Formats: sequence, structure tokens, C-alpha cells
Amino acid sequence: MQGNRVLVTGGAGFIGSNLSNHLAADNDVIAVDDCYLGTPENLDESVEFHDASVLDDDLPTDGVDVLFHLAALSSLTMHEDSIDGLRRGARVNVEGFANAVEQARRDGCDTVVYASTSSIYGSRTDPSPESMAVEAHTGYEASKLARERYGEYFSNAHDMDVAGMRFFSVYQGYGGSEGHKGEYANIIAQFADDIANGEPPVIYGDGSHTRDFTHVSDIVRGLELAADHRLTGIYNLGTGESYSANEVVELLADELDADVEPEHVENPIPEDMFVHDTMADATKMAEATGWEPEIGFEEGIERVCAQYK
Repeated sequence: MQGNRVLVTGGAGFIGSNLSNHLAADNDVIAVDDCYLGTPENLDESVEFHDASVLDDDLPTDGVDVLFHLAALSSLTMHEDSIDGLRRGARVNVEGFANAVEQARRDGCDTVVYASTSSIYGSRTDPSPESMAVEAHTGYEASKLARERYGEYFSNAHDMDVAGMRFFSVYQGYGGSEGHKGEYANIIAQFADDIANGEPPVIYGDGSHTRDFTHVSDIVRGLELAADHRLTGIYNLGTGESYSANEVVELLADELDADVEPEHVENPIPEDMFVHDTMADATKMAEATGWEPEIGFEEGIERVCAQYK
């Protein structure tokens, strides 16, 4: 992607700042973030930053060619066990999406790439294709499914190219733009920091739960390709491989040459809300754009640990 005016909502967050900084090399990039979890310190000076909410009436959409909508509250930051948290999550994740896309559309933008979620696939040890049936078990998942329906609406009613990307477990480590997330960061980042500092990483349950861990650089490439190819519909971004929490700790300890035993605690997440296993089937994305992950898991672990050496 070159020579475009690009708006990234959630642009000071983990994935958003990686995308904004990457695109700023060849494009005019505007990042919008309300700094609830993101921080402008993640952004390069070449990125134009706006401290604003996706619920605002005057988003900087004038002249924007592509909207990357990554702004969202996660299930943890929604605090959906309270009525106020559930309402706020619905407003930010659903109304905020519709508001940002509509403002961009009215200002002439017809290409939108947005973040959905892979957690709606539930617990699966087999690769999950986009065609399988999905359902919501949390308010967060419900809000992302609603976002997908609004994306469908904008595509059908206004002839826009609108692509929803279902991310699998995205990581980079505290040495990148993930440091500000703290307890909300990927377990790889948290475990690496614990081990490097001689602290036992805390694992929920017996540690057998698995995730399809996808490096943020591969996610960024996928988002850019989705815009370049003007995709419409739903696409997975994941590696097609999964590793357990126990394996993550073992690999990190080996890489950091540390002798640290994890601490296993009772899982605080209710069983019916906890996704035990995830794995992507990214065939659709590969066929549409040629995308495939470039960062293998062992290389990813090395990158996460590099800051501690």
C-alpha cells in the first residue's frame, strides 16, 4: 500500500500502533485512540495522532482512502459482568464501528478492514474455517458478531469493500508495543517477563489449553493485504499451529536459560466462557491474497526474549 491517506482506529494500541507505524513509511497515516488502553508513545512521529473516541461525531475521516477499524474493548476490559460494562462494550464495539465506518463512507472512503475475533469459534483442536457455525458465549463475542453484520450491511447497502479479520492469539512481547497492556497482554509476553525476572509464571489450570499464537508482524501484513486486494467478507489470520501454555513456558525458559517452575492456579474464568483450544484455518486468506505466516513460533519466541539478553 502506497500513497494513501489511512485512518487507524485504536491506532495507539498494540496491533494498531504496529500497523500505523508500518504503513506510515509509504502513506499518510492518522491514528485515533481514546488512550483507554493504548498510548501515543507507541507511535512514530510520522503518524498523526488524535486523542478521540470512535463514538465522537467529528472523526478525522476527510480524504481517507482506507479505514482500518481496530478499536474495541476486550472481554476483560469490558467488565461485562456489570450492566455498565456490558453497555459500554456494546457502544464501543458496535456503535463505535458503525459510527466510524459511516463517517468515513460519507467522506468518500469505500475500503474498510476491521478486527473481529476468533473466540467465536469456541474450543477446537481442529483448524477452524470461516464457513463453520459460530455463536456468542460472551458479551464481547456478541459485539464482534454484531460488528460483522454491520460490515455486511455496509458492503451490501453501500457497495463498499469491507473485510472482517478474525485474529488468533496475537503476540509480540514487552519489547514491542505490547508493554503498555500489562495484565491484558498475551500470555507469551507476560510469561517471558516473569521468567526473565525470576518469577514463576502463573498458569490457569493444568496448562493444557492451547492457542494459535500469531506474531503481530504477520497480522499487520494480513491487514495491509486485505486492503490492497479490497477484500469483502470474513477472513482468518492465524498460523494453523497451536501450543499449550505449558509448552510456552518450557520454550521461553529454554530460550532465557532459566530454571523457573510455573505456578498453577484455579482458572478464574468460568468453564462455559473459557476457550480451551484454538487453531486457525487460513486457507481462504491465502487463496485470496497469497498471505501466509512468516514468523514461525520458535523465531517468535526468540524475538520476544531478545530484549532480556
